[in-house]
Amino acid sequence: MVYLLDANVLITAHHLYYPVDAVPEFWEWLVHQGNAGQIKMPLETLEEVRDGGTDADRDLLYAWIQDDTHKAAILFNQDVRPELVQQVVNHYADDLTDDELEAIGRDPFLIAHALAAPGDRCVVTTEVSKRRLQRQNRRIPDVCADAGGQCCDTFAMLRALRFRTGWRG
Repeated sequence: MVYLLDANVLITAHHLYYPVDAVPEFWEWLVHQGNAGQIKMPLETLEEVRDGGTDADRDLLYAWIQDDTHKAAILFNQDVRPELVQQVVNHYADDLTDDELEAIGRDPFLIAHALAAPGDRCVVTTEVSKRRLQRQNRRIPDVCADAGGQCCDTFAMLRALRFRTGWRG
């Protein structure tokens, strides 16, 4: 299974519970898992990292992700199939306005990457299902489910991959 990370996974981890400068074991583990092919980030979501968090947090996290070794380890370097992106967009609504498409952002790309290999890829996000939301406000877990993709939260991924702060020992 390849876990495809939404930008909010790194932003939330850094901001709330695993700051880059305080829990380096987590970030080293991400690189290790990236090199092993277990954790990846499509370019579209990797680019979103620079837009999340406060300036100080964003700068520290963005510096970490821009490091050549880190970026090479976690970058999912595959092109997305445009027809899959359109299929995902249609799960939001089939008549979205340009403003609604802008509000959705890059999430359809992330989900489309997962759909390209169903059963072998899982989207990881901090978003929580809210079925009542419609159109551009739909959440990743709901769109994934409707499109036939797998989705989990950060902690389900950490359990599945057996993250421990003393993982090296």
